[in-house]
Amino acid sequence: MKQDYVPQIPYGTRDFLPREAGRKRVVEAGLAQLFSSWGYDEVVTPTFEYLETLLVGSANDAEQHMFKFLDKNNRILALRPDMTTPIARIAATRMREAGAPLRLFYLTNVFRYELAQAGRQCEFYQAGIELLGAPGPAADAEIIALAVAAMQEAGLTQFQVSLGQVDFINGIMAESELSASQQQLVKAAIIRRDLVGLGEILRTSGLSAAMQGFLQSIPVLHGRQEVFEQAYKMAPNAVSRGALDNLADIYRLLTSYGVEQHVNFDLGLIRDFDYYTGMVFEGYTPGLGFPVCGGGRYDKMLASFGSDSPATGFALGIERVLLALERQGLSTPPAAKDCYVAWQENSLPEAIAAANELRAEGWRVELALEPQSREDAAISMCQRCCAKLHYIGG
Repeated sequence: MKQDYVPQIPYGTRDFLPREAGRKRVVEAGLAQLFSSWGYDEVVTPTFEYLETLLVGSANDAEQHMFKFLDKNNRILALRPDMTTPIARIAATRMREAGAPLRLFYLTNVFRYELAQAGRQCEFYQAGIELLGAPGPAADAEIIALAVAAMQEAGLTQFQVSLGQVDFINGIMAESELSASQQQLVKAAIIRRDLVGLGEILRTSGLSAAMQGFLQSIPVLHGRQEVFEQAYKMAPNAVSRGALDNLADIYRLLTSYGVEQHVNFDLGLIRDFDYYTGMVFEGYTPGLGFPVCGGGRYDKMLASFGSDSPATGFALGIERVLLALERQGLSTPPAAKDCYVAWQENSLPEAIAAANELRAEGWRVELALEPQSREDAAISMCQRCCAKLHYIGG
């Protein structure tokens, strides 16, 4: 029956009520100001694009996590699952003639069909930056330092950045003689930190016991600079050693930014996108069992759009930040309205003029829409979380 219908929102989506929306807006405004102060310019891309565009550089199973639909010409469209690919498209096409490096940022929603969890829905919000056209440790260090600054700007006081390099594992894989399919299974287990599953894969791989032990130790290679000594001894070739040298160069620059206390090394970190080609990192904060931000270098993606250019960047999960702030007791209520303008019978024109004058002075003002006594106006002022009553007509 029509009168019994209770409207619901789709799985994996949520409403932001005024208090939540206010907190979200404060965080986003602060991040936009921060990114701009570092020389980054905002871009906005379509919410949906052609499927073939969004699949460039994506993982093999990325399509099954996309929301897809058809246009009137029966071309397949999809809601964007991240922002790295759309920005790579912009840089390689619309901004091809712009001078390098390009510094771009975004504040937007993205969509992935997956199991909804705390801090991550099927529709979720991200803030992020992309630095395009700049190779080398200097660009990577800027990205990591800005990620640290972004978490601080959002209000987090306790967090850690885990820093890895995909070529460390790629070099090891090249020496392992695993087939391509076996390498994918091993990498998937490492991404999940599934030590039991990794052991089962390796036991049936045909590798020597020494190589199996070597590969199984990768997910636990994390810590401070002492990890490097152990890793250099394990590095089997120039590819893996070059990855460690790259991390060392980045870390030295991070000390110049003064953020090294927030950084440790995790040589088992490879993230879950196929497009990463070098440094990768994730940011963690107490109270959450998943990262609040992550990113890395992806030097090959723009070539897929016809523009061979290096790139690096990161994304910060807005809902995850808000959840972390709440759990850590750092969340602050949005600012109260400054003034409630109430009025006696026949005094509405004067009340409108007073409200306009107060707004012009920069006050947040709510105007009553019906006449009220001073006593009722005082009650309404409290109910609406206004700091001051401005009463017209008496």
